[in-house]
Amino acid sequence: MSDQLKYGSISSRRAMEMEEEYGAHNYHPLPVVLAKGEGVFMWDPEGNRYYDFLSAYSAVNQGHCHPKIIKALCDQAQELTLTSRAFYNNKLGEFEKFI
Repeated sequence: MSDQLKYGSISSRRAMEMEEEYGAHNYHPLPVVLAKGEGVFMWDPEGNRYYDFLSAYSAVNQGHCHPKIIKALCDQAQELTLTSRAFYNNKLGEFEKFI
């Protein structure tokens, strides 16, 4: 792994070392550090490109950094970022009805 960075502020090697030292170790991750995503692709800090074939709970349906989702996130963040379930909010009931 090269330490020449294209994305992010730390190398893949350093990111893995830090997670190994400070992390909870509840997963055994693949030896790839992800720093950027767009559509079906992801890149490590050194600029190597990968297909996102994981098909888990990440961006399998919409891809990474979908413009409509980014806009919705930015719009909502200007209203209210996060609420505890200890309170009602003006979006959840509408969403639950939709589902």
